[in-house]
Formats: sequence, structure tokens, C-alpha cells
Amino acid sequence: MGLVTLTEILKESVEKKYAVGAFDTLDDNFTEAIVAAAEEEGLPVILMVPNFFADIRDERQLSFYFNRLLDRCQRATVPVCLHLDHGNSFACCVKAIHGGCTSIMFDGSALPVEENMAITKELVRIAHSCGVSVEAEIGHVGSPEGGELEASDVDASQYTKPEDAKRFVEETGVDALAVAVGTVHGLFKGTPKIDTERLDRIRELVKIPLVLHGGSGLPESEFRAAIAHGINKINFFTGLSLAASGAIDAKLKEFHGKIHYIELINAAHEACKAAVKEQMRIFGTLPLDA
Repeated sequence: MGLVTLTEILKESVEKKYAVGAFDTLDDNFTEAIVAAAEEEGLPVILMVPNFFADIRDERQLSFYFNRLLDRCQRATVPVCLHLDHGNSFACCVKAIHGGCTSIMFDGSALPVEENMAITKELVRIAHSCGVSVEAEIGHVGSPEGGELEASDVDASQYTKPEDAKRFVEETGVDALAVAVGTVHGLFKGTPKIDTERLDRIRELVKIPLVLHGGSGLPESEFRAAIAHGINKINFFTGLSLAASGAIDAKLKEFHGKIHYIELINAAHEACKAAVKEQMRIFGTLPLDA
């Protein structure tokens, strides 16, 4: 089926109450592992472009970067959305649209709500004119500095307010909304807890797909609770990265460091692919109806 938009890949998720996994790619090995896992399972997947691509200044290098991603997505036998993860500026988002992303995420969650809405609304106008979907965020999903965050230290005052979410969607026309309901980017210490009551209220007021960021570190029970209460897209990167690096570490220890580089790459590839498949199972991802 190949390349699709975020709207297309999530079109059945709200009604059928499942989530589609969104996985960041760091290189060709990650890209192949993520897409191959989806193909082997016969399931849709969201391949996410980290925002550091915007640091590429050379136009030929940038074109090469996107062409490799687009080629793999277009050759896929399952639906694949090429999505900008955490676009941190207007320029970054526009650059991703020009590069060929079929979906962008603008992260204005650290901005005042009115400014976040104004920028998002303009990006929606531009993106929709190009056939590109837009995800935005209201509320703030925090990040630990220099390590893991205690689950008890998550700041509930920064959680998404349901009424703000409703107004944000109505005024911007965004296609998917990332909400803050108890997770953080990176890793937790302790057991994180999704605020399902808040999520229920947001789902009552907002009819578009809802997104959970900071998925790594959540136990399966919390993922399932989040999905049951309205989440339709789940970002998962740290767990994927640790699976790959853990496989490399295990190989190095097994062979006392005397091992060919390609064997390390293959080990990381297989671990990454297995992690994607496991998350798809947990998320209850379903094939798209024709």
C-alpha cells in the first residue's frame, strides 16, 4: 500500500479503539527494521523523522536523506506514514513538508496556549493545502534531565486540560492531538500511571485521534488502559533504542569484543524489529480495511 497520511492511517482507530505505533528512525537500519516488522505483521506503521534533520543545511544531502526514506515507504506492502516527530519550529515543519513527509507534528506545548494555537493554525493551512496531516500538542509531556524521572515527580499541573483541548482542536483544525496524561519522554523510575479520568473527559470533547508521547517505560497494562480510554497513536523510541543497544552489548560480551561490525548491526536490526512487533501486539493495531 505504501505511503499514506496520518489521517488515513488513523482513520479507523477511534471507532475500533486501537492504537498505531509511531517509531523514530535514526538511520537506514532502523528504517528497515521498523518497516519490515510492519510488513511481516501485515500492519500499518508510522515512521517518524526526528527533528534534528532540520540541521542538514546542504540541499543535496537533505534531498538524499528524504529520498531514501520515501523510497522505502513507497515500496512498503503495508500503509506507512512518514511523520515529523516534534517539529520545534515553524521552519522545521515547513522543511519537512517540502522534504516529503505526509504528516508533521508541531510541538508548541511550551508556548502560551494562544501562540501555540496561532502557529498550529497556520501550519494546518499550509499542510492541508499540500495534502499533509498535522499533529499538535497541548499540555506538556516533560523530559528527565540527565537520567530517569521518578513517576511521583511528574507535574500534574502541566497535564492537558480537557476544555483547552476542545478549543484547540476547534480553532486550529488539527488532525491529531497529543495530550499530557501522565507520561514523560525517556524513562521512568517506578510505575507511571495514566490519568484515565482526564483522558475520558478529553475523549468526550475531542473526536479526532489522540496521541500519547513518552510511551517507553509504560507497562502493558497502562498502554492498554490508555488505548481503552481514547489513545490512538503511541510514540515509542527510547525502548526501541535500548533494545538495539542492548543487543549490541550482548553480542560484544558474548564474543569478548572480537566480532565483525556487520554482526552487531544485524543484532541491533533484529532486536529493533522484535521490539516493534511486540509494541504492535500491545497496541492492538489492526490492518486497515481496503
